[in-house]
Amino acid sequence: MDLTRMTEQLRTLTDRADVDRLVTGYLRSLDEGTFDEAWARSFFTRDASSQTPVGVHEGIGAQLSSTRDAMALFARTVHFGSDRSVAFDEGGDRATVRWNQLSTHVLGTPERLFVSGGRSEAEAVRTPEGWRFRRLALRIVWTQGQPPVLAG
Repeated sequence: MDLTRMTEQLRTLTDRADVDRLVTGYLRSLDEGTFDEAWARSFFTRDASSQTPVGVHEGIGAQLSSTRDAMALFARTVHFGSDRSVAFDEGGDRATVRWNQLSTHVLGTPERLFVSGGRSEAEAVRTPEGWRFRRLALRIVWTQGQPPVLAG
């Protein structure tokens, strides 16, 4: 194998690991509950858009506020992503990422559970700061328990 081919393979493997860390870090961050501007910048591009069961959100500020508002409804959560697939575009600076997602939410006192299962699809892009989500969509397939009600 020539050096150029090995270099390309190493870059692809490194990028795949970086995108995987982006997804894992994002899901873990939902459970850790620190949602500030640094959090938003570490996961999203300025022009990021997301689509979740509670709506469509455009821009990095909307990613922060919508996540903060949604996660404030829960006493505790565990988000689990599995069966990730990552496909890079020809230039290698954009990736389509898909994973299955299981989310367990503890609501208030007495403790009640709301659990959802679904599929996430994202577009991640290489930025000077590392890989970030430009687009993120969560499609819920099933739920168990009573979901919380968002204010407003």
